[in-house]
Amino acid sequence: MIESIRIRRATPDDARGIAHAHVESWRSAYAGILPDRVMVQMSAEQKASSWRRQLETHAKTQGVLVAELSDGGIAGFASCGRAVNALSGFDGEIYMLYILPDWQEQGLGRGLLCASLQLLSQGNCNSALVWVLAGNPSRFFYEAMGGRRVGERDEVLWGAKLHELAYGWHRLKPLPPPCLGRAGK
Repeated sequence: MIESIRIRRATPDDARGIAHAHVESWRSAYAGILPDRVMVQMSAEQKASSWRRQLETHAKTQGVLVAELSDGGIAGFASCGRAVNALSGFDGEIYMLYILPDWQEQGLGRGLLCASLQLLSQGNCNSALVWVLAGNPSRFFYEAMGGRRVGERDEVLWGAKLHELAYGWHRLKPLPPPCLGRAGK
């Protein structure tokens, strides 16, 4: 099944698929953490217009990658770029990396992470980090991919206090081994 997935740069035409993956992944990851009213009012249609604007205006400063299925559907995405509010010593950041619940544990996260680190490296970033929910078991994925725990913080999102951990890569070269044997650019 993995052979039918391609990792590539997103285009504005991908906005609807990214929005769907964003909303469904959030609903899965934040269920029971964020207030129900937030989850109910979040819509893929609303997110699609936001993603389209972002892909049209920030394509040169931020990288957005998609994991595309052979039928053209998007099963996950990642966004990355220069670190915004990063810890000292990190110049790149993976802002988001979400996989649809039905496609988790199949190598898509690995492919998107590798492609994000490669994109950051090509953009002259020498290091990168990602913030993840401390209570999310997927944080161990970042450790398995060579990330080291480099910080933690408390954030408030829609009234909910979230404890997050940062995982970082101090040297983006050499990068992790190639992922998803047939991953595209």
